[in-house]
Amino acid sequence: MDSPNNLSRLTPLAHPTRTLLLKFNAKHINDQSETPTPPTDEDEINTNIEQHHNYYIPELEADDVPFYNSASSTNTPLRSPPHVGCLQTPSIRLYGSGSRRSRSVKSEVTESRFSRREEQQDDSQASGIYVTWSELWVTVPGKNGGRRPILQGLTGYVRPGECLAIMGPSGCGKSTLLDTLAGRLASNTTQSGDILINGHKQALAFGASAYVTQDNTLMTTLTVLEAIYFSAQLQLPDSMSKLAKRERAIMTITDMGLQDDMNTRIGGLTGGQKRRVSICIEILKHPQLLFLDEPTSGLDSAASYHVMSRIIKLAQQDKRTVIASIHQPSGEVFDLFHNLSLLSSGKQVYFGATSRANEFFASNGFPCPSTRNLSDHFLRTINIDFDVDVEHELGGSVITATKAIEILVNAYTSSEAHQQVINKVQEICEKNQVTLKEKEGQAGFITQCQVLTKRSFINMYRDPGYYWLRLVIYVALCLCIGTIFYDVGHSYSAIQAIGSMLMFTASFLTFMAIGGFPSFVEDMKIFIRERLNGHYGVAAYVVGNTLSSAPYLLLICIIPGSIAYFLVGLQKEFDRIVYFGMILFACMLLVESLMMMVASIVPDFLLGIITGAGLQGMMMLNGGFFRLPDDLPKPLWKYPISYISFHKYACEGLFKNEYLGLTFPNEKVGGPPTITGEEILKNYWEMEDYSKWLDLAVLLGMVVIYRLLFFGIIKALEKFKPVIAAWISSWRTDSEDNSTAPDVGCSVRRVRTFSLFDCSFYTVDLTFRE
Repeated sequence: MDSPNNLSRLTPLAHPTRTLLLKFNAKHINDQSETPTPPTDEDEINTNIEQHHNYYIPELEADDVPFYNSASSTNTPLRSPPHVGCLQTPSIRLYGSGSRRSRSVKSEVTESRFSRREEQQDDSQASGIYVTWSELWVTVPGKNGGRRPILQGLTGYVRPGECLAIMGPSGCGKSTLLDTLAGRLASNTTQSGDILINGHKQALAFGASAYVTQDNTLMTTLTVLEAIYFSAQLQLPDSMSKLAKRERAIMTITDMGLQDDMNTRIGGLTGGQKRRVSICIEILKHPQLLFLDEPTSGLDSAASYHVMSRIIKLAQQDKRTVIASIHQPSGEVFDLFHNLSLLSSGKQVYFGATSRANEFFASNGFPCPSTRNLSDHFLRTINIDFDVDVEHELGGSVITATKAIEILVNAYTSSEAHQQVINKVQEICEKNQVTLKEKEGQAGFITQCQVLTKRSFINMYRDPGYYWLRLVIYVALCLCIGTIFYDVGHSYSAIQAIGSMLMFTASFLTFMAIGGFPSFVEDMKIFIRERLNGHYGVAAYVVGNTLSSAPYLLLICIIPGSIAYFLVGLQKEFDRIVYFGMILFACMLLVESLMMMVASIVPDFLLGIITGAGLQGMMMLNGGFFRLPDDLPKPLWKYPISYISFHKYACEGLFKNEYLGLTFPNEKVGGPPTITGEEILKNYWEMEDYSKWLDLAVLLGMVVIYRLLFFGIIKALEKFKPVIAAWISSWRTDSEDNSTAPDVGCSVRRVRTFSLFDCSFYTVDLTFRE
C-alpha cells in the first residue's frame, strides 16, 4: 500500500480519443477498503465513457479522496483540488454516492468546459510534423569579400513526439542551425541545401510552429493568467468565445505546471517559471512544431529539469516536434532528449540517439570518465576555444581538441550511423507527403486594438516608472514654477515673465518624456517578440499604444498644468484654461510619439536617451523664444527646421492664448502709455497673426503624422531592410566562387533573409551548376 502522502491516479476507462487523467492527494488510505471492479467488456467501457464519463478508482476508496465540501447529500457537487497535470477546478464536479465504505466516484465533465486536444487538431497534423534537412550549408560574408561557412553539410531529422537537442560549444553554430530550420536566418547569410517539412518544401503554416527565444521578454506587471489570457485573446480567432479562450489559457498554464502561480505577477517569478510562461504564450495555438533557443539559459539544474521535463512531456502527449538548442545541460536534462545533434565549428560531430552518443565517443577513443557528466565530457572533448589536450585511448597519446574533432568528424562521416541518418531522411521524405493546413486565424483588428489597449493600460498603471514617478516630478516642478512666478500680474516686467513661464512649462513637460524611454524600449522588445510570432499587426500595436497612454498623458497635463496656471495667475476664462491644457496634451502626445520612434530605431537605453534629448533640444532652440523667428538663419534653421518644430506652434498658441485681450503699461520713453497684447505678439515676440486654434490644429495634425511615421518606420524595418540585404547578399553570391560552400546533391542555392522586425521571409533561388 502506498504512503498516504503519495499521489494516486484515478484510472480512466480506456477510450481511443477521450482520455482524462486526474490526480488527487491520497489521505488515510484504508487497506481493507472494497474497491469497485471496473468493467472489462470494451463495448461497455466505451458506452460508459460516451454516456456517463464514469471513472473508477481501483486503488482508492471514496473516503480517501479529499473532497472540498462537507455536505452529506449523495448528489452534492464536490470540487476536486487543483494538482499538477489535472484539469482546472471549474471543469470538474465530483459526486459522492453509496455508503461510506463502498462509495464510487463519478467525474462529470461538461462538454463546453473541457477542450480536448485531439478534437482541435486537424487531419493534416494528426500524425505530427516531420522535419528533415540534408547537406545544409550556411555561409556569411568573410573578411576579404569571400564567404565563411557557419554550417557545413549537415543532415538530420526530427520526428513527432520527440525532442532533438542541438549541442556544442559556444560559436559552433547551434543557434544558426535552429534559426535556419525555423526560417529565421540573418539577412547577411546564404543558405543552401534542402529543408523539408513532411517530405517536401513548404512554408510553415500560421499556427503550425512557434519559436521561443532565449530571453524572457515579458510584461512583469501582469500576472501569469493575465499575460497568457491576453495573448490568447490576440492569437485565437474571434470565432472563439472569451470563455473558451480563457479555458485555453488555463489549460496551457496547467500543462506547464504553473497553476499555483496563476495570480502571481511575472516580476515575482523565478527564472524557470518565467521561461515556462514564455513557452505557454507560444503554445496557445497548440503548434505541432516548437523551436526553443537555449531554454535552460540562466536557470539552475532543478529549474532546467522542470522546464525541459514539462516540454518533453507535452511533446510525447500531443505528438509535437521539438527542436532545442542547448549549451551544457545537466545529466538529468541530457537524458530527457531523444536525439542529439552535436556540432563543433559548424561540422557534424554526431547525430543520433542520445543514449548511443557515449558509445560513439568511446569507440573512437574518447570514453567518458565515470565521474564526469556525459554532456560535459562531449563539450570538453570538442571545444577548441582553449585547444586543451585530450587523452586519446586508441592512439595511446594526448592530442589537441582540434585533432580530436577531426577524428570524430571523420569517424561519424564514414560510420554506419551517418548512413542510417541519410536513409532515415529519405524514408521520411518518401512516406510523409502531407501538406500543412493553416490553423484558425488570429483575432481581428478591432479585437487586437482593444486587447492591446487594455493590456498596455494595466501595465502603465502598475509600473510606477512609466507615468506615476514622472507625475510626481511634474507636480513638484510646477509648484516651483508657480511659486517663482507667483501672481505675476500685468506690469511691464510681466511681459517677459509670462513668456518665460509659458515656454518653460511647455518645454519642461515635453523634455521629461525621455524619462519614460526605458519603458518604451521594454515595450518595443515585447512587440518585436510577439510580432515575430505573428500575434498581431503593426497598426493594432500603434493604435493600442496611443489609446492606452492618452489618459495618463491627459492626467499629467491637467494636474501639474493647473497648479502652475492658477499660482501664476493667468487669465481665468474657461476657454483659455481648456486651450492651455489641450496644447500641453498635444505636446505630450507628440513627444511620446517621437520617443517611440527613437526606441524603434535605437534600442539602447543610453544612446536612445541621448538621441531623444538631442532632437528635442534642437526643436526647442527653434521654438521662437530663445531666438526670435526673424533672427533665425534662414537656411536650415528657419526653413525648414523651425516649421517642423512642434515647440514653435506650442509657443505661439500659448502666447496668443494669454496675451490676447490684455493691456500692459508701457515704460518706454516717448511711447504710448499702454501696449496691447496684439502689439506684444507682433512686435515683441514676432509672431504671425493667425488664429491660436490653427496652432492647436497643426499640433494635432503633427500627432497623427508622428504616429504614422512610427508605423512607417516599423514597416520599413520589416520590409525594405531585408529585401535590400537579400539583394546585396545574392549579388555577392553571384560574384564569388561557389566552392566555398559546395552543395552535394543540391542544384539550388537559397538565400533567405530575416530581420529583427520581420515576419515575412524572402527567398531568392539562385540556380547554379554542381
